[in-house]
Amino acid sequence: MTADAPVVSVRELTKRFGTLTAVAAVSFDIHAREIFGILGPNGSGKTTTIRILCGLMAPTSGGATVAGVDVVEAPDAVKSRLGYMSQAFGLYKDLTVEENLRFYGGVYGIGTAARERIPWAMETMRLTPAAGQLAGTLSGGFRQRLALGCSLLHRPPVLFLDEPTAGVDPAARRTFWEIIRGLAAEGTTIIVTTHYMDEAERFDRLAFLSRGHLTALGTPPEVRRAFGEGLSLEDIFVQLQEKNG
Repeated sequence: MTADAPVVSVRELTKRFGTLTAVAAVSFDIHAREIFGILGPNGSGKTTTIRILCGLMAPTSGGATVAGVDVVEAPDAVKSRLGYMSQAFGLYKDLTVEENLRFYGGVYGIGTAARERIPWAMETMRLTPAAGQLAGTLSGGFRQRLALGCSLLHRPPVLFLDEPTAGVDPAARRTFWEIIRGLAAEGTTIIVTTHYMDEAERFDRLAFLSRGHLTALGTPPEVRRAFGEGLSLEDIFVQLQEKNG
């Protein structure tokens, strides 16, 4: 992968389930340090797209590379090049914050790097005040930041965030996105799905999917213009939701 090559490159990506086309010849690039949103209502194809990019599902045709790895030819290798965090991230409630980090450090096989990475996660994710607290007793914001820290222990160049702030209060959401902006500035490429369109307004670029098709791609202002003057991203999301039935 050359210095100016896209970190993620999607080319004519298509996935069919019998007669249903879940993803229809979708193409886009994502560049280093971008916070990139893949948006769309239920049934739009975004979850299928992300599963393919994470090496969890093979496309019917087309392809993609993630951090220089071909998702068709080497799906298992893709998994080591990315971090993945969702609202249902599997924290162990009967382990402390630090113990969860140590456990996931072992899962990722980071070895002696844990001596550096766990303190990094504690500080960067603002977890130090809760280091000895059981994960099951944490507030939503702390659990969210702990899950993020666990998903980044192996230094992945690409991070997928699947509805990461669902059910978290506004103050915790603001703190989370401050951390995410810092990670992007330091070099991590971040791909997000969210139903919070106020968050999406702050992304660098967006891809809107509807019924498996790419309907708009660009910065938030470019996407708004593609659908019509005066529309917000929330308006666009609702329109697509109604179209998808």
